This record gives sequence, structure tokens and C-alpha cells, in this order.
Amino acid sequence: QVHLIESGGGLVQTGGSLSLQCAASGHTFDTFTMGWFRQAPGKEREFVAAINRNDANTLYADSLKGRFTVSRDRAKTTMYLQMNSLTPEDTAVYYCAARNGGLSDYYSAYNLWGRGTQVSVSS
Repeated sequence: QVHLIESGGGLVQTGGSLSLQCAASGHTFDTFTMGWFRQAPGKEREFVAAINRNDANTLYADSLKGRFTVSRDRAKTTMYLQMNSLTPEDTAVYYCAARNGGLSDYYSAYNLWGRGTQVSVSS
């Protein structure tokens, strides 16, 4: 069983940057496609980015391309999300997720979830 723990959230001003981490425990990290989702107050959870198990491919929400970058470090069993040029619209709880299989931007395709980390962007 893989357990996911997010960190790195916080409060930042508009235009600032944050780097989120998702630490995975367990011996099967390399077999999972990993993803980031976010959920703002009163809104549904939405896809942010994903990276497949061999790091060869990534997938991003169209609206976030160019500002967000997903990566993973196998040795540290950690996935990262670098977020730049943040705006108040990026305020949300950011969740790490994992799935067997290929890249997906569907919430229901992921069967393992962390508890989330809060990102708040002030204007």
C-alpha cells in the first residue's frame, strides 16, 4: 500500500511561486502514475498535472500549461509541483494522487489520495 503526504503549501502573493511535494511511502512508487488535483472552496476537484511511471510523459490542464511543472524523484519517492506566476484563482487545496495505468486527467481514475495541502494566493 502506498501512502501519500503532501507538503509545501502556504500563503503567497500574486505573482509568487510555490513548490509542492508529495512524499510516497511503500515499495511500489515506481509502478504508479502520479497526479496533482486541486479543489477550491465551493468548486469541484479539478485536474492539475500528471506524470507517468517512467517519467517519459506528462499531462497538464490546458489552463495551467507554462506556469506549472510536475516532476518526480524516484530515489526520494517524491513528486513535485512547481507553481509560478500564481494568482488568487490558484487558491485551493492541492491533492496528490496515484493510479495504476497511464496518464489520466479524470478524478475517478485515481485510487490513492493524500490529504491535501492548502495554497492561498493573496491579491
